[in-house]
Amino acid sequence: MSESNVTVHKKVRKVVIAGSARIPFCRSNTFYAELSNLDMLSDTLQQLSERCNLAGKKIDDVVAGAVTTHSKDFNLTREAILSTDLSPATPGTTLQMACGTSLQAALMIAGRIASGDIDCGIAAGTDTASDAPVVFPRKFARRMIKLSQARSLKDRLKTLSGFSLKELTPKAPVNAEPRTGLSMGQHCELMAREWGITRHEQDELALQSHRKASAAYDSGFFDAQVGPYQGILSDTNIRADSSMEKLGSLRPAFDRKHGTLTAGNSTPLTDGAAAVLLCSESWAKENGLPILAYLNGGRSSAVDFVGGEGLLMAPTLAVSELLQKQGLTLQDFDVYEIHEAFAAQALCTLKAWEDPDFCRSKLGLEEPLGSIDRERMNIKGGSLAFGHPFAATGARILGGLAEILEERGKGRGLISICTAGGMGVAAVVEKP
Repeated sequence: MSESNVTVHKKVRKVVIAGSARIPFCRSNTFYAELSNLDMLSDTLQQLSERCNLAGKKIDDVVAGAVTTHSKDFNLTREAILSTDLSPATPGTTLQMACGTSLQAALMIAGRIASGDIDCGIAAGTDTASDAPVVFPRKFARRMIKLSQARSLKDRLKTLSGFSLKELTPKAPVNAEPRTGLSMGQHCELMAREWGITRHEQDELALQSHRKASAAYDSGFFDAQVGPYQGILSDTNIRADSSMEKLGSLRPAFDRKHGTLTAGNSTPLTDGAAAVLLCSESWAKENGLPILAYLNGGRSSAVDFVGGEGLLMAPTLAVSELLQKQGLTLQDFDVYEIHEAFAAQALCTLKAWEDPDFCRSKLGLEEPLGSIDRERMNIKGGSLAFGHPFAATGARILGGLAEILEERGKGRGLISICTAGGMGVAAVVEKP
């Protein structure tokens, strides 16, 4: 038999979540206004290294990324590694999948660990809206490129011929889908209208998110995950004193006349970073690391939002496909981590899983997935409270869920994250 026809069968290994670290999440243009994605990612990886005693150790792969980036960030992950005490022989992969970036990074690493290709890896994400790139019109950019290529004074003067000050008018960053021109909030308003999600329901979910997050901090739950940074000790968006009255007083943010989404029931622009250490059981044992939980699998899906489907409804599909792959039902979980980009988005997802017509026509199921016990959902708070630094949220949720299961002693958790571009990422985490 030729060597090319030989098939090697490897035993699938369990993927351990051995630790996590993140800096406090802060509202954009506040405490981290002068920091870059590289600053925050580097410092978060360093915190993870210190917590897990990784100094000088070669990690088989670090996969991380950011959504809002500059062209100079083309090798972001590798540059961040070189700013830490991890071995400089550690490779880095820069990934971008909108809000699902760091969870998708974890799933990529987990697949390689499970197959035996690598023994350990770090999944991470960072984002800052405070350092969003401000670009000039294409005409000016082309003129500058030609100017740099000019070899004589005559050529340079010729390149500047016809220059207008209008070319210096910067293009402000726009938070809109390129295919529709609508912002994520505007898309979510359409979803809320379609699914009949009320303002009261949204405000109620937001209030619970803040209260749970505040209680979790008071109990010391985040002591093992969130490290002090730039003089900040905890996430700055949490409002322990929030109330239905205060939330109800806010004006609609995306549809002034008829909207139900407000600054109170939507995540604010947020700066921050988070990282999770994954490894095999043997590597965890060799390096004296705990087995907080296991990452048992995941799924990424997408919907045709350009054709009219809800932009943020892809998690309904990702979760459904993942459950079928793993032979589980939606009720087979002790904890649910449903990303709250908007309260309405999370509520639309829950309502869709309960709807027979949606589950039949969109998910291909004979029966609806059903409802979940809301008391098990986002039990330590959610994105509405913590904030949402796009690429960092997945790692924040994954690391937090592992700690929840460690605290409980056993259990199974489900992660559901929506992303820009009509995509969704889901994962199953378990502690036997």
